[in-house]
Amino acid sequence: MSSLRERMMSKTAEVRAAKDIKLDPQQDKAASPRTAPGMAGALAVAQQRIIELEKTGAPSEVLVSNIVPNPWQPRQLFNEAKLTQLAESIREAGLVQPIVVRRAAAGYQIIAGERRWRAHKMIGKDTIKVVIIDLSDEEMAMLALVENVAREDLSDYEISRSVRRTEREFPNRKRMAEALGISRSELYRYLAFGDLPDFVIKDLDIQPRLLGAHAAQDVVSALREQDARAFEIAQNLWVKVVAGDLDQTKLARTIKQEVESDGGFTGSVSDRSIEKIFAGKSQAGSITKDAVGFTVKIKAGLLTADKENQIRALIAQLFSDDVSSD
Repeated sequence: MSSLRERMMSKTAEVRAAKDIKLDPQQDKAASPRTAPGMAGALAVAQQRIIELEKTGAPSEVLVSNIVPNPWQPRQLFNEAKLTQLAESIREAGLVQPIVVRRAAAGYQIIAGERRWRAHKMIGKDTIKVVIIDLSDEEMAMLALVENVAREDLSDYEISRSVRRTEREFPNRKRMAEALGISRSELYRYLAFGDLPDFVIKDLDIQPRLLGAHAAQDVVSALREQDARAFEIAQNLWVKVVAGDLDQTKLARTIKQEVESDGGFTGSVSDRSIEKIFAGKSQAGSITKDAVGFTVKIKAGLLTADKENQIRALIAQLFSDDVSSD
């Protein structure tokens, strides 16, 4: 995600912070965005909108239990140490800046300030200072997504969850990519998480950093139009990724290799061993041994006619020795 944030920062280097933008009191809304394109620009516009609306609302106190997070909030994990530090600060000095909420069907939804709300819950506070404003679903969704991506080190999976929840707020994916300041190909990589097998999603819900967007898209591609056997292979290999025994960037390629060399194999993936054959520093092929047989594969172009004849002669010699010994 650092590359995405760096690109956003480079495109918006001259964008002023929302708090530094002077608003025209005669305008209810800015006539046009005064920020650069991309997520950081979208964030500045959304923050500017909130600042305008905050001026129309008076601070008040509501029950902590009557507040829920933004339903489009992508972040699943919060830094417990920092949250504890914030909670202790609130315990000692109180809440300096009220959180911003909007009315919901039952209670309130957080627009800005979820960490402060969580800190209140942590120290057992019954009420919290809020400013209540009106904000549309589209503005809520966009703010939650761009604010977290621009400011926090979200995992690709967490971004994907928010992107998929936010998708219905846009007329099409082209418009969504434009609004987020990313290419359509990058958007499709995030959306690929939605096509992953359930056994992968289940673990990502607990450990969202197990798989990046590029790797997720490659896995979906590797399993496209494959049968149940391929998914069994993928599940066994995924266990290795979770355990840290297989790099997530190599998962898709390994799935393809296993599927291609599988043949009529009916045993478990763990019963198979694969040994690579090298010609200098380049891989020339592989030797696969499993419950069904012993398979030697040589890459096309690396096996000359002379070498092929040598291999054939060796195999013939090996089995002729077995026959003569009988």
